[in-house]
Parts: sequence; structure tokens; C-alpha cells
Amino acid sequence: MGVGDESSASPQWGMVIDLAKCVGCDSCTVACKVENRTPPGVSYNVVLEEEVGTFPNVRHVNIPRPCMQCEEPPCVGVCPVSATYKREDGIVVIDADRCIGCRYCIAACPYGARSFDFGESYEDEMQGANAVTAPDYGKPRGVRGGFKAPIGTVRKCTFCAHRLERGEEPACVETCIGDARYFGDIADPQSLVSLLNASPRAFHLKEELGTRPRVTYLR
Repeated sequence: MGVGDESSASPQWGMVIDLAKCVGCDSCTVACKVENRTPPGVSYNVVLEEEVGTFPNVRHVNIPRPCMQCEEPPCVGVCPVSATYKREDGIVVIDADRCIGCRYCIAACPYGARSFDFGESYEDEMQGANAVTAPDYGKPRGVRGGFKAPIGTVRKCTFCAHRLERGEEPACVETCIGDARYFGDIADPQSLVSLLNASPRAFHLKEELGTRPRVTYLR
């Protein structure tokens, strides 16, 4: 089932990020950590910073980086147990019950969008932190402790798949104070994300690799 297939029963999710609107507030990073209950050292959404231009004409650019949800994800092919796969709606997910923690996918991802859960927690900073369940990959994972998924496995952004099932936007989109993020069905040519994808301002990170990301940026 490909993007643009009008007979598709499933939406094909994509995201557009307007770099001209991003103020680098990191609200997307915080919202993502709160929503997905990620442990120390694990952030599905980060904001990279870059200086462009030549002095004295230099400007600062913020580049939010979720998982690119690639059409041709290099992480899928290297997984020896087929724990990483692409869903019908195009979201690349990990079956934490199958993942053996080999981290081949982390090495294969050219965007640095995957993290390994070493079992660290915020229990020392916040009492009861380990008792809070996380909605990893669409279902609660229970309390943290011992070698039990998602501890010892790889974790990543899933466009907040559990929120999509409730008809809600990803947490990063909902909380962006600059309205820099757009989310929707890229299989619908009339959707806002499809129209923005056709903008002359649109580009993708590392397009030369042929991964065909579903996250598009606007210059």
C-alpha cells in the first residue's frame, strides 16, 4: 500500500516542520518525554541547532528531529528478529517483545532517531516515577524494574501512535507554541501536509540516502 493510493483504507501519516517558525523552545522535547514517559538519556524528539551563513551574516536555525518514519527505513532491514517493521499507516515501530537489544538498528539509522533503554529512571528525582506506566507502542508497559521491555530494548518516536488511535495529534504537534508542526494524511492530496510537501520551501534531511522520509521541513 503506497502513499497516494486512493484505495488505501488507512491514512498515511506524515509531518511537516516549518523551520522559520521554530523558536527552539524545546516544548516538543518536553511534551514527548512526558507523554511517552521516557527515561533519562532517551528522547524521541530533540531540537538540533545550527549556524548558517558566513560572518557577519550568520543566523541560527533550530532543527527539530523526530523519527523520520522513512518510506525505505534502513533500520528495518538490519533487524535480525524482524522486531522493527513499518505499519500499514507508514509508521515505523518496534515490537518490544521481540527486540533482543542488539542495537543494529541504532547503527543503521542515519538520523540518530533511536535510543537504547538501559533501565535508568527518575526515581531518585521524583518519588513514584517507576510506578507510572508508559504507552510504548500502543500499550502500557507497566512499572519499570528488572530486565523487562522496554528496558533492554530499543525505543523510538512512533508519531504518538497511541494518541492517533484516540483521534489526537502527536504530543509534539499539539504543544508547539510556534505552530511550527503540521500533521496529517499525506495520501490525501488536499490535506495541509500534502500541500506543504509541494511547497518550493520543502526539503528532507539527507535526501541523497534514498530513505524517503515522511517528515518534511520548510526552509
